[in-house]
Amino acid sequence: MNIFIDNRSGAPIYDQIYNQIKDMIICGNLAANESLPSIRTLAKDLRISVVTTKRAYDELEREGYIYTLPAKGCFVAAQNTEMLKEHNLKLIEEHMNEIRKLAVSCQLSKQDIIDMFDIIDELE
Repeated sequence: MNIFIDNRSGAPIYDQIYNQIKDMIICGNLAANESLPSIRTLAKDLRISVVTTKRAYDELEREGYIYTLPAKGCFVAAQNTEMLKEHNLKLIEEHMNEIRKLAVSCQLSKQDIIDMFDIIDELE
């Protein structure tokens, strides 16, 4: 599991860890019941405080992304596929709203945006 901490980012370190692990779970890069590094191991690997790592894990557990088994560690929780789909749809809507705002400021039409998407889609 690769987590990158950007010290120049304005985001708190625990939030960066939380978001990266959550994204790995949502994208399927971490499977249900997969073991996560221990809080101490992750803190050591990232050269950060154990308290910071614990805060990220606590938030992930509170939101239902991971679960803890005493004396065993933390594991990825099985995810409801409908919940994941809804989460992704919400992200798409947020990005589309940003695109719409930028398009208006550049005086681009809806068709211009569709054409741009088609070009990008062809390149993939």
